[in-house]
Amino acid sequence: MALPRSSPFFHLLLAFFFLWHLPLGFSDQSNCQAWLVQSIPTDMPDLQLVPGVLSTGDVLQWLAGNATKSLDLTVQYWELLAGPNDSNSGDYGYSEAEMKKFGADVGREVYKSLVNAADRNVDIRIIQHSGLYPNYVQEASDLAAGHTNVKNITLLLRNWWGTGIVHSKVWVSDNKDIYIGSANNDWKSLTQVKELGIYLVGCTKIAHSLRHYINNLWMLSTLNSTDYTRTIFDSQWQASRKVPCWSNFIPKDEHCRSPLHPARHVPHVNGYPIIEDPATFDISIETPGMNASTASSDLSYLSFSPPELLFHNFQSDEQGWIETIKSVENGGTVRISTMDWLGQSQFTNSMIFWDSLSAAVSEVVFAKNATVHLLAANWTHSPDNSDKYLKNLLYTNVLCSSSKYNECGGNIEIRYYIIPGYNETGPAIDNGSATGNFYPGYSRVNHGKYAVSDARAHIGTSNLIWDYFYTTAGVSFGTYNPSIVKQLQEVFDADWNSPYAQPVQPLSA
Repeated sequence: MALPRSSPFFHLLLAFFFLWHLPLGFSDQSNCQAWLVQSIPTDMPDLQLVPGVLSTGDVLQWLAGNATKSLDLTVQYWELLAGPNDSNSGDYGYSEAEMKKFGADVGREVYKSLVNAADRNVDIRIIQHSGLYPNYVQEASDLAAGHTNVKNITLLLRNWWGTGIVHSKVWVSDNKDIYIGSANNDWKSLTQVKELGIYLVGCTKIAHSLRHYINNLWMLSTLNSTDYTRTIFDSQWQASRKVPCWSNFIPKDEHCRSPLHPARHVPHVNGYPIIEDPATFDISIETPGMNASTASSDLSYLSFSPPELLFHNFQSDEQGWIETIKSVENGGTVRISTMDWLGQSQFTNSMIFWDSLSAAVSEVVFAKNATVHLLAANWTHSPDNSDKYLKNLLYTNVLCSSSKYNECGGNIEIRYYIIPGYNETGPAIDNGSATGNFYPGYSRVNHGKYAVSDARAHIGTSNLIWDYFYTTAGVSFGTYNPSIVKQLQEVFDADWNSPYAQPVQPLSA
């Protein structure tokens, strides 16, 4: 039995209130500027710095500090304020001098910039997951307390997809200035975790589109998920799972009308296949932080997950990653950096096999004789079977040369990015005794998520695991701007050629 095809009148009014109309076309705009943004953990003296790349902590403070009207944030969790005196915190037991050395004061300055924005009567909207133990979303609640201009909601995507979280890390200031990247609202993401993002200034058309996506997340938080979800057998992924009732994984005659605006309808498909003409921005982007600072008019794009939240003709985040890999030139190189790589789901009840990205990698090795450099994090919390999937991907090299008739000259190299001290993290004191840890918990890891070919850069918020593309809120920015492409290659190569990158060994015979 199909669910109702219209939402209650209240939700229609709410949708109208939140709807931000895009211009008729994504044509050129003036004064759009872009900088790459990094966080580099302390105590990495052998990592070569790339000139012109900004600091994440600085950029977040600028976004809040320069806001005059509005500030939209999508947040996984909050820990901008360190907790060395909280026995439940991974910071517990470290001295004031140690916390200063770790850079914890940067998180405090970012939080202070948000408080100052709220005090200036900037309208702040925060959409977040339920947060992490021990303080969950306390910092956001404190920010909203006493500020009627601060709206703070928690969105549980597991109520809509059975699993999943708000994992996008996006800041939009005054509907024109933007951060998209891997950094959480956590002081450690500013000085103890390797992060990568992009800072866009004066890019109103991109900001308008991001606010469409944020508005749709906000709309979900107002709806009763029970009225809008169904448990189905997903024939594409061969698993029973919960999805919104407007999902293309549900047969068309059983769809409900999407309460999100502007709704996207793709007829005659099962699921969300790659679309031929995804929305792009033909925008001239200046790159002051790069050697070639002259404005360059090249296509850029946004991609989103999960696919049920797509609107207009924007592409899914999975498509953005796949097409970036496939944009490599014949004989060229594609570089991929991620915290996690897993050819399956991680959090679903029924395990789902997922080879979309590994197939794209193997295809360019075979068909384009491309070289693929993949950099994956190795840290305390890496999935226990990630190494096997990486070794399986390396087996492409064997298959490439498996026959004398194969004219296959491509190659895959995979390295683990190992931040010093990754296995010495956690509270300094536990149950009254010294632990021997040297760094706070959940730190010392490569957390960036990006890919760059010879022609195209893709900077995202999603780990390379099925769940992050089909049940989790994620956003990516991509571009063909040659200055951004070149500098992102330099950032990757600095990591790849550092002593912190160690080869993954192939499968034993």
